[in-house]
Amino acid sequence: MHSCYSAVKPIKYLYTEHGKAGEAVLANILGEKIRKLRKEKGLTLDKLADLTGSSKSYIWELENKNPPRPSAEKLAKIAEQLETTIEFLLDEGDELSQEDAADARFYRQYRKMDSATKAKVRQIIKLWDEDT
Repeated sequence: MHSCYSAVKPIKYLYTEHGKAGEAVLANILGEKIRKLRKEKGLTLDKLADLTGSSKSYIWELENKNPPRPSAEKLAKIAEQLETTIEFLLDEGDELSQEDAADARFYRQYRKMDSATKAKVRQIIKLWDEDT
């Protein structure tokens, strides 16, 4: 049986224990990643919402609603505040590590730098290599 939706990638879910009285709650992977990074950074829902120009309820929905419906603009702001990339947040597998995401973010920032700033960054790295 051929479906007209066969090219649509299904959203993966996982079970977590963050519901009332320890009940298993079905949560989305994007939401789990946002929640984990937010808590690692010591940010409350209110604080992350404030930093991203979102509402507390919007952040809560991203963390808990199935499926989440993030806008690209808001997701970019959230990724920036959580010091990660959109790619890491949306990746459903383990192919993209948090370190790889941080590297990708650094390279994007580096490409935006002017020539003088890039030269300073390269000099710092060169000095660091000489010390090791």
